[in-house]
Amino acid sequence: MKNKITHTWFFNHKPEQVWEYLTSAELMAEWLMPNDFKPVKGHKFMFTTKPLPQFNFDGKAYCEVLEITPYTKLTYTWVSGDGNGKTNLDSVIYWVLVPKDNGTQLLLEHTGFDRDINLPMFNAMNAGWDMNIKKVIGFLDNK
Repeated sequence: MKNKITHTWFFNHKPEQVWEYLTSAELMAEWLMPNDFKPVKGHKFMFTTKPLPQFNFDGKAYCEVLEITPYTKLTYTWVSGDGNGKTNLDSVIYWVLVPKDNGTQLLLEHTGFDRDINLPMFNAMNAGWDMNIKKVIGFLDNK
């Protein structure tokens, strides 16, 4: 197992349009989870969803914005656990937008997975990131 998830997608849209879906709490809730995100370095926020005990996930991801360069790069932490005070995933998510002549290339790197502890979560999140970003492509294509 790799210890990081990597994906690349292409959007037929400008970086500013893609960026909006990565940095607007309302829009993020449409494709990912309810949250209290703000695009400000140092801002602590949380994603919430229903608990998924099969992944040792209580439904809460505690995050902090580490880096933000408008329309180019967004980095934040993702820390989650089983709800019993035990952190079992302490990770970092990197988003990079690359302008292209006919759209935007979006790169995701999600690091920090432990082979022994996080295999089910890794597999779920690897598939989940791809599925959820494809929702964003659909939203933008239908605007």
